[in-house]
Amino acid sequence: MSETAPARPRPRAFWSDVRFLVGVGLIVVSIAGVWVVVAAARQTVPVFAASRTIVPGEIVTSGDLQVVEVALGRIEDAYASPASFEPGSVALRTVTAGELVPRTAIGAAEQARTTTVVVTSATALPAAVGAGTTVEVWAAPQIERGVFDVPRILVASATVVSVDDEASVMGSAGRAVELVIERADVADTLAAVAAGASMSIVPTAGIAR
Repeated sequence: MSETAPARPRPRAFWSDVRFLVGVGLIVVSIAGVWVVVAAARQTVPVFAASRTIVPGEIVTSGDLQVVEVALGRIEDAYASPASFEPGSVALRTVTAGELVPRTAIGAAEQARTTTVVVTSATALPAAVGAGTTVEVWAAPQIERGVFDVPRILVASATVVSVDDEASVMGSAGRAVELVIERADVADTLAAVAAGASMSIVPTAGIAR
């Protein structure tokens, strides 16, 4: 009498395997994560860029700014935008043309610690000197008419607002330069001008273009 062969268990469907389901879940999560990252990278926000070089102390108007759409992610709050801009704001530092405007670069007028003065340079200025250029102001005290002492640094750091060719002194190689300086330097600068000191504008290494 022959023995009956035991029935083989039916193989489980692969989709009912726990490892298979876990693997599918991981793939879905990975794809979703990539999609979220790509979607976030494509999101842009409107922020301001400077349409011209803005120097410290200047009142910032809508004509000085242009709205650009950029993808900034988590740092979008670090830049000025149409929603955050306050009319009557002034520049607290130099913002070069085309630069995105940091929120810390503009603020209320009472935050500004600078003012503008006009100084006539006794020496010729390099052609590259223009709005936004950082310069030093040197002064040689006048000992007597036409005789000057050794020059010394009067203002260690100033920012050029504009250079006026037409306002140059007759017979002088220099030109009248409007500068932004710290309020603490105003008294010494005006005193040097009143005393007839020979003033020279010397650009530092950082020349704005």
